[in-house]
This record gives sequence, C-alpha cells and structure tokens, in this order.
Amino acid sequence: MSAFATLFGFADPASAMAGLMIFLAAGTMAFALMMFLRSRSAVKRRASRINEEPAANSKRALRHSSRRIAHRLLEATTRHYASANSDNLKVLRRRLVQAGIYDPRAVAAFFLIRTALAVALGGAVFFVMPHVYPLGSSMLYLVMIAAGIAGYIAPSLYLDKRIGRRKDEHRAGFPDFMDLLVVCADAGLSIEAAFERIARELGDSYPSLTSNIHMTNLEIRAGRALSDALEHFSDRLALEEARSFSTLVNQSLELGSSITDALRVYSDDMRHKRLSRAEEKAYALPAKLALPMMVCIFPVLFVVILLPVAVKLATGNFSH
Repeated sequence: MSAFATLFGFADPASAMAGLMIFLAAGTMAFALMMFLRSRSAVKRRASRINEEPAANSKRALRHSSRRIAHRLLEATTRHYASANSDNLKVLRRRLVQAGIYDPRAVAAFFLIRTALAVALGGAVFFVMPHVYPLGSSMLYLVMIAAGIAGYIAPSLYLDKRIGRRKDEHRAGFPDFMDLLVVCADAGLSIEAAFERIARELGDSYPSLTSNIHMTNLEIRAGRALSDALEHFSDRLALEEARSFSTLVNQSLELGSSITDALRVYSDDMRHKRLSRAEEKAYALPAKLALPMMVCIFPVLFVVILLPVAVKLATGNFSH
C-alpha cells in the first residue's frame, strides 16, 4: 500500500485508501446515473412507437388479411375447376397456354376476374350513372346489364387479342425458324441441340417463339418423346404450319427418311408462303384505300372544282 501511495503522490496509505474509495464511489454513481438515463430514453422511444405504430400495424394487418383472403379464394376456385374436365375448360386452358399464361391457377383467376368485372361495372353504373346522367329506371337497368355483359366478356376479348398478337409473331418468325433448323440439320446437330441453338439466335427478334422452342427443348430433356413434345409445341403456337411441321418430323422418324431433306423442302414452302402473304397484302391495298379516298379526298376535289362555279352563280357573274 505504501508503494501505491508513493506512486500516486499520497502522503500515507490511509490517504491513498480514502482517495481510492472516493474514486470507486464516484465511478459507481456515474455508471448508475448513465444506465438510468439510457433506460429512460429507451422507455421514451418505446412509448413513442406505441403511439405511432397502431395505424401502420392496422394497415399492414388489413393488407395481409386481404391478401390472405384473396389467396384462399383463388386456391378454392382452383381446386374446384381442377376437378372438372369439361370440354369448355379444356378449350380455356388451351387458350391460356396459347396466350402465354402457364400458371396452373390461371383458369380460376380468369373466372374470378370475369365475375368481378361484371359485378364491378354493373354496380358502378347503378350507383354512379344517376348522379352523372339521370336516366329512367328501365334505361338504367338496361345500361347496367350492358355494362355487366361488357365486363363479363372483356377478359375473353383480351385473351383473344393476346393470342392474335402472339400468333402474328409466330407466323412471322416460323420461316426463319425453319431456315435455321435446316442449317443446323445440315451441320449434323440433333433436334435438341438445334432447338437450343435456334432459341439463342431468335431470342431478340421473336421472344414468344423463342420461349416455346425453349419449353419444347426442356420437355425433350425431361424424357418426353419427341413426337409428343412437337405436338405440344404446335398446340402452343396455334399455327397450321407448326402442326404440319410436327407431322412432317414424326412421319420422317417413323418411315426412316431423311429429316434434313424433308426440312429443306418444307423450309422452301414456308418462304414461298411468306412471300405469298406479302403479295396478297400488297394486292389488297388498292381495295382497302378505295373507301378512305372516297371519304377524304374526293369531297375535297369536288369542293375545289365546283366552288368557283357556285360562287359565280351566287354572285351572278357566271357570264363573265
């Protein structure tokens, strides 16, 4: 203790002990005061969060519950329609696949969206129309029924339009697909390797056709027979050319003939068909322009030619 007192400059050990005890007491009080203030600030932060979070929690809970209810409704509808195998449902599933919608819950979502649109549009007309444009009761009910019918058929129209866009892309890209397939076959590649190579080449120009080629390649890799994979490929494309291509390959495999020669002939036929479609559109252009010319150009010509005559007749200066 004397060495400790000498080290810190105390006169005797008793003074050193007293200083040490005072230092320990002051340090303990400072530490206790710091912990008290820290716990108090934590309590204040928690209390402030309690006042701020109920609204956010309620919104989050409402959003979560709504999402859960919608998910349960979709799953229940999916189970209901999954057990049914009517012809109409098969046609609808085929149309959804042709539109590029491959989700197994798409059939249930289609029926739910169609019902919701019909009810929403009919209800909107019933509640909003009297405030915007007053109608009689019979006319109001007629408009409401028309709005409900429009909402009911709107998903089908959207589906048909989407299928039409994809069919146009498939029809435009199928000759290129056949040309590349012939090149790959001449190079000695198998059907699987050729499909993979073509999918890489046509990805930027024809994304929908490329995705269908990739799915066909995945089906073949998964163990499905080539004939079945090509039949599914033609069903997804919804083209007569694709069905003919599937039949051509299957018959070539069954008969043992050269697939390369058959593909080369069919590719030439695809190019001729594309050229024929272009010529048909070009020949139909004058007939399509006849009505716009009669409506927009001929009246202007009549006005330009006959207006001076009409002015002279009106002013009596026709003889001059």
